[in-house]
Amino acid sequence: MSQSIIGKLEALHPLPEEDKKLLHAVVGRGKTLKAGDDIVREGDHTDVVHVIIEGHGFRYKTLPDGKRQIIGYLVPGDFCDLYGFLFDRMDHGMAARTQCRIAQLTEEHVLMLTSRPALARALWWSELVNGSILREWLVNMGRRTPSARVAHILCELLVRLQVVGQATADSFKLELSQNELGDTVGLTTVSVNRALQRLRGAGLISQSGREITIPDVAALKAFADFDPGYLHFRQDREERP
Repeated sequence: MSQSIIGKLEALHPLPEEDKKLLHAVVGRGKTLKAGDDIVREGDHTDVVHVIIEGHGFRYKTLPDGKRQIIGYLVPGDFCDLYGFLFDRMDHGMAARTQCRIAQLTEEHVLMLTSRPALARALWWSELVNGSILREWLVNMGRRTPSARVAHILCELLVRLQVVGQATADSFKLELSQNELGDTVGLTTVSVNRALQRLRGAGLISQSGREITIPDVAALKAFADFDPGYLHFRQDREERP
């Protein structure tokens, strides 16, 4: 059950076998959440760290008028709130987008994991990448056209899901509604629909149900001005001069 977590962390930093065995022992089978269930709500205090084993989720903020802003996607292998137990209350909420299997680690578990040098480095790297993703999303919302915003999100999901074995070289299952895409990139559902139509019309994507296929990945990345460097995966770092 912990293979997705090991795959994500090893994409950031290599792990010795002893560390992988410790992760297997600590993570266990986890518990199941239904689509739409909160992982943790904004304002709550949590004593545990949540980790996505299976399924997809997202981070969000809700305004007093009920409008929602999605501020991050959670895919298999992601630590949702690595140091959440240090806060008096959570400053944002997290919810399951699909049926999810979630591991719950105690503070003692986290301290045990971070006492191992390679694991500590991978976990720190994971948290730093979360900040890097958020910065890229701010640029995406503030400076790109609607079609490029949506294209950039699709490129990011392709790369992140490839790392945990949930995407091929050019396709993945988009576990988001158009309304949720709109809440991500600050667009109405109508604008998201138009953006997707433009991408399909330009031959940059094709879609069958929730399956997204990208005929020319390099072309979509160029259109979106997508550079995977902000995800800081080892393969990308090693390929750079």
